[in-house]
Amino acid sequence: MNISTNITIFGGTGDLTFRKLLPALYTMFLAGKLPAGSRIVAVGRRDYSDGAYRVLAEDWVKRFSRLPYTEERFADFAQRLVYFRMDLSNQTDYGRLDAFFAQDTVENHLFYLAVAPRYFAVITEGLKRVRGARAGKVMLEKPFGESLDAARTLNEELEGYFGPERIYRIDHYLGKEMVRNIQAIRFANPIFTDVWNARSIEAVQISALEEVGVETRGGYYDASGALKDMVQNHLFQILSIVAMERPGELSSAQMHTGQLDVLRALRPPEEYDICDTLVLGQYEGYREEPLVAADSATETFAAMRLFIDNERWRGTPFYIRTGKKTGVRQMEVSIVFRAPRPGVEPNILIIKIQPTEGVYLQFNIKRPGDTDDLIPAKMDFCQNCNLIHQLNTPEAYERLITACIAGERFWFSQWDQIELSWNYIEGLKRRHREAGLPVLPYAPGSRGPDAAQTLLGRTGRRWYE
Repeated sequence: MNISTNITIFGGTGDLTFRKLLPALYTMFLAGKLPAGSRIVAVGRRDYSDGAYRVLAEDWVKRFSRLPYTEERFADFAQRLVYFRMDLSNQTDYGRLDAFFAQDTVENHLFYLAVAPRYFAVITEGLKRVRGARAGKVMLEKPFGESLDAARTLNEELEGYFGPERIYRIDHYLGKEMVRNIQAIRFANPIFTDVWNARSIEAVQISALEEVGVETRGGYYDASGALKDMVQNHLFQILSIVAMERPGELSSAQMHTGQLDVLRALRPPEEYDICDTLVLGQYEGYREEPLVAADSATETFAAMRLFIDNERWRGTPFYIRTGKKTGVRQMEVSIVFRAPRPGVEPNILIIKIQPTEGVYLQFNIKRPGDTDDLIPAKMDFCQNCNLIHQLNTPEAYERLITACIAGERFWFSQWDQIELSWNYIEGLKRRHREAGLPVLPYAPGSRGPDAAQTLLGRTGRRWYE
């Protein structure tokens, strides 16, 4: 049989595969975005037949598919879905995988590493036994390593085998509709394009707050924390998209260069008063979570004030905060414009990324009646409140898998961005540690430690929601 694109998922029985990847692939199939003649091979250690795995997959697709599930359409999709049992740590099993692939003619391989980073190098070594694998593409889930040194070593191994142009590092936030909309809002609207700078913008806020705690991810999370889990990848990516110069053309190379220029222009950690720069917190009860150390000092909340020292942004603070158990699920970018005079509310543009997708704009008008007083007016556009928009908007994983198949690298993280962000966050953490600053407790349901509010309050600002 001729297989046009063989999508192999290492970690085929994991939560990511069931909740995100299989529903995304099913939706791609319904939308005609899965290449004709393609096959999905789910790899795992558990003992499933193809039929048993398909029954399991069907339940998850029913629950999480963006487009409607039908028994008939799933049956068609399931014909492309097979299961291969193997031990990822056993190098001889990759010989069996090679023999399995050799039964058919595979034109293109795509390997999705939906596993912990400790398996990345093991899988890369094993794929050397699989004919044609080196010419394939590989998609990696974050984190891209368990430490910066480990990440560098891993990157060298991956690039040494696949080559840098065949590695697609997933940051699923880059596939979200409103993250991709940031450039359209900024560059397609002159009312924003000409004032997107420090002369007109007083501050930028990026918030990523969660209602839940670490749940079943205590083992992973306790070794990473909020800075590594969210800031150095997702939120720094969004920061660089918000702040970058307009690219000369919408190409992956120019997008990458623009983002990298922003990260390089961040004020070095050594030049901050760390007490006024970084606040770390841990929600009360975190140490009692499963797989969390009883004496853990891992942060579940982080807030920071950063500056980009370039011509466009010099002097405008960028505030970032993220945390678990904050009483709200919310990811937003708030652009706070300078008030025209004291006592007048600033114009505010809020780009809502999740769970609501849309744009909020606050501006000033005259109060109705015989008065010249100004009051704020509010316009709130909810994009995903419209059912048609919901049905027509791909989920992040649909977008990114489709882009990888097509060889489009526009919305994928590059190694130099990852390394630069990692170094920067490590520098901030080191300054925080050397200053003897504590990881502050905060009550579940609150917006983090009080010091996170003070970070803005001392300059007369507040967090916008």
